[in-house]
Amino acid sequence: MRLRDISASEAAARLITGDINIDLGVAAFGVQSALPDVQRVFYQLYGDYELLDEASPADFRVAVQSPKSLRRWYKPQIHFLLDDFVPFLPLPRSQAYPVLEWGMNWCMASHMHKYLLLHGAVLEKDGKAIIFPAPPGSGKSTLTAYLAHTGWRLLSDEMTVINLETGLVHPFVRPICLKNNSIDLVKSWFPDVSISNIAKDTNKGDVAHVKPPIASVDHIKQTVQVMAVVLPKYTPDVSLDIYSLTKADAFQALSDNAFNDSVLGADGFLALQRLVENTAAVEIHYNDLAEVLAFLNEGQFSA
Repeated sequence: MRLRDISASEAAARLITGDINIDLGVAAFGVQSALPDVQRVFYQLYGDYELLDEASPADFRVAVQSPKSLRRWYKPQIHFLLDDFVPFLPLPRSQAYPVLEWGMNWCMASHMHKYLLLHGAVLEKDGKAIIFPAPPGSGKSTLTAYLAHTGWRLLSDEMTVINLETGLVHPFVRPICLKNNSIDLVKSWFPDVSISNIAKDTNKGDVAHVKPPIASVDHIKQTVQVMAVVLPKYTPDVSLDIYSLTKADAFQALSDNAFNDSVLGADGFLALQRLVENTAAVEIHYNDLAEVLAFLNEGQFSA
């Protein structure tokens, strides 16, 4: 059964009690919230995902709640919980839904250490994946949304999940987080795509989330081999420029974007080393996503 197979009102009632376990492939999340906007957006964005029954326990049980204090009446806030643990300071009530998504990322990065986890998008076409590690402001999520709706399969926008033994990438398909001007751009490119309401003035600016394509959700168990690592850098006044990276530079870029390589120790180092040795790595500077799409579709990479 998928989330959309139950009514929005039933989903809201089950979110209040925490009786929603959603299958995300590499992990299952039990989600709880009595906040109507969180319930509404969660149902909007996760409608295509499979619900797990009681016999399949969640890896993480998370909640977004209003603190039970007088402050909630004059300056409303919310906090994120993993079980009964509150890992972050409260944030403004208007940021409730993004906090759920950010908290889920934190759960994985802090606790899912049977995989190598990299901060980066990963998309696949024709059985081969490309990893896009990039710092904030690189245009990664805008590029991810564009590729995901022009023929590429989304595996993740924020977190690349790599099997330590095989080197294959496991999907962790979640809504794509857009910021600021990217929100209107994606709406104009893909008017039929489902996008959440905008959370204003977060620490990342204005934020909205894009529902993943159903084809990507349908393949959340399908691993894939990595073909290349591409470091994107949006540069308004530059046409597409492509720079090959040395193995040393590629290793450093991936290491800089690793969530848990230090926790994994030698296993993490070897997984990164194997990834670099078996893939091509380039840095691209771009201002036209159509040019990037054409370059990636050609697949002219050599390790």
